[in-house]
Amino acid sequence: MKHTKHTLSMLSVALLASAAQAGTLSVESWRVDDKALWEDVLIPAFQKKHPGITVKFAPTAPTEYDSSLTARLTGGTAGDLITCRPFDKSLDLYKKGQLEKLDGKPGMQHFPASAKVAWQSDDGKDSFCMPMASVMHGFFYNKKIFADLKLAPPKTQAEFFAALEKVKAAGKTPIALGTADQWEANQIVFTGIGPNYWQGEAGRKALIAGKAKFTDPQFVAVWEQMAKWAPYLAKGYSAQTYADTQNLFASGRAAIVPAGSWDIAYYKQQGLDFGAFAPPVAKAGDKCQISDHTDIGIGINPKSKNKADAGKFLEWIASAEFADLYTNKVTGFFSLSSHPIEVKDPVAKSMLDWRKSCGSTIRLNAQVLNRGEPNMETELWNVNSQVLNGKLAPKAAAQQIQAGFAKWYKPQQ
Repeated sequence: MKHTKHTLSMLSVALLASAAQAGTLSVESWRVDDKALWEDVLIPAFQKKHPGITVKFAPTAPTEYDSSLTARLTGGTAGDLITCRPFDKSLDLYKKGQLEKLDGKPGMQHFPASAKVAWQSDDGKDSFCMPMASVMHGFFYNKKIFADLKLAPPKTQAEFFAALEKVKAAGKTPIALGTADQWEANQIVFTGIGPNYWQGEAGRKALIAGKAKFTDPQFVAVWEQMAKWAPYLAKGYSAQTYADTQNLFASGRAAIVPAGSWDIAYYKQQGLDFGAFAPPVAKAGDKCQISDHTDIGIGINPKSKNKADAGKFLEWIASAEFADLYTNKVTGFFSLSSHPIEVKDPVAKSMLDWRKSCGSTIRLNAQVLNRGEPNMETELWNVNSQVLNGKLAPKAAAQQIQAGFAKWYKPQQ
């Protein structure tokens, strides 16, 4: 067969293109804040083990991630590796054939069943994202204010309110919290303090099974606790944003902030000396329950031209090296793997240690409960903010959430 110069040049272009494709991986993510970490720490660590593979971290702003990722997956232009949100968002992608099945793939054996559930089919038979990290909910406290007032981190609710009273009497804001953005009222406060009342996983699973209702005493009690917070919040807290809350606590004007572990890095940067305590239990001796929420995973795009290298990358994500780097560099995000890790940050370490004595659960409505209309996540943002604002009574809050839930969920009818 005779080759013309044109045919040869076309062949060489095609070969170059496939060669370029073979050793390159692109990672989709909403974690724009982690760009430097990926480029300076994680990718170089991976490439030491796999020098022939180039990895590009290509994040999208969190608010645009879901819609733009869906568009790229549908259009065939998405990256090789997809950072996965927990539960339904990723389950929907899997059902559409946009995430590869990962069962039996190298690395998956390093994760306990509880870590995998956020990225599995409802029957637990198919896994489609490798777990990466969880976040925890609790309280941060200003060490100087606590020392000045001779306060110890509260372990029971009685101690918690006694501490709030003491701080208020000293002229400081007891709790930094606003309701303008609404999400904190649900994702930090309600799902943070609630597990102690509804007994963590037992209560969450009882709602899914239709064996418990939001109008039951163990759920109403959470709203009753939240309704008592108003006198301890800053003036004008209903107009206070999340950024305002961060500023109030970081500046040393508030003693306590209900927080997620992801905020550790921010307060460290502000030079604040602070500690953490788990949500206080009803009475001494009660077993504590914490929200240890499966937050971030990673999967493979079935249309990736380079699945073999993507698999190698996922296997590295499951390694002890990655678990150590991620936990210690993205302070407040805790590896979900079973590898033992030495956590270097003292606040992060104290939070991780809660796992030793407390039961762990995930955010109450994360699995199954957000699938109908009215959407429970949206409803909880609104209801929890109104309870904190003193505009909705605890029992009325319970009735509203239960009525919305029973509208579409058969086991609750």
